[in-house]
Amino acid sequence: MANILYGVNGEGSGHSTRALEVLSHLQASGHTLHVASFDRGLRNLQERFEVTEIYGLRLTYVNNQVRYRRTIASNLMAVGKRAKSGAALSELSDKWKIELVITDFEPLCCHLGHRKHLPVISIDNQHCLTNTEVSYPRKYRRDATLAKLVTRIMTPRADAYLVTSFFTSQINRPRTFLFPPILRQQILKARPKSGEHVLVYVTSPAPALAKLLSTVRCSFIAYGFGREGQSGNILYRKPSVDRFLEDLIAAKAIVANAGFSLMTEALHLGKPYLAIPIKHQFEQIFNAYWLEKLGYGTYWEELNKERIESFLYNLARYGEQLRAYPRNGNTALLDKVDALIADYTSSPTAIVRGRR
Repeated sequence: MANILYGVNGEGSGHSTRALEVLSHLQASGHTLHVASFDRGLRNLQERFEVTEIYGLRLTYVNNQVRYRRTIASNLMAVGKRAKSGAALSELSDKWKIELVITDFEPLCCHLGHRKHLPVISIDNQHCLTNTEVSYPRKYRRDATLAKLVTRIMTPRADAYLVTSFFTSQINRPRTFLFPPILRQQILKARPKSGEHVLVYVTSPAPALAKLLSTVRCSFIAYGFGREGQSGNILYRKPSVDRFLEDLIAAKAIVANAGFSLMTEALHLGKPYLAIPIKHQFEQIFNAYWLEKLGYGTYWEELNKERIESFLYNLARYGEQLRAYPRNGNTALLDKVDALIADYTSSPTAIVRGRR
């Protein structure tokens, strides 16, 4: 069994959601786990695991749009905090006798692994952009270039990249392996049904969207708007993991930002998806583009009543496409993780063989 440092990006909930599945598997296999995260990752994982809080990179959003200048400025101001966090983590890794690093788009643990000459395994969906052959509209080329640069900087030179995707693509980088999305056990075990409501989720309050939804003849259950209670055709709910899951499983469709985790959970459950990607966050634009390309739903950067009504009118067509969506579990990826850990920690020669 191995002493493993597992770094989890705390931006949003998607990283910690899938990390929880991998961590639970590793714990059941008898490995000793040391988790490092921040923000939502810290909150979501600390009930199940001992988590060391680190300072992480954060994006700045204004009106459903990434503001890169503010993001850069705020993170530059926090360079000292990150350096202090990295130094403390380095001391702890020596104390814990770490043998291997796994990172879910978390750079501090990745770079620590390189400094300590430890094997590094990357698990995320972001490297689909850099390590596979993919297409996207030319108008997003500038955002794509920046997203690829950030992806390469975050977790460079890993010994293995385990990339998750809801579509197939050709691998173009060494030591890269493609897998279906990692899903929560509650999703894998769920028996979806199609109720009367459409589930709406936003990452930050969106009063303009709320006003727009109120004009559509449909029942909506909405999360992320910072309010609670019934207002016309919209039932607003406060954050609740269990209640949200119930509403997701029973929804007839989804209207939400284009985060990877929620989107792939919805697709697995057979839910047509209307995506509203956060502006200039290319990962979301990329997810939304492929969602529409495969016929599982559609996306718009700007919504209006006609576009929402058109989406609702075409639910049957999207549902037909979703019947053929490949529904796989997490077994293949977890088996690969087990094999890599065994290879990289079995002997000194195995570790040397694993590194570039």
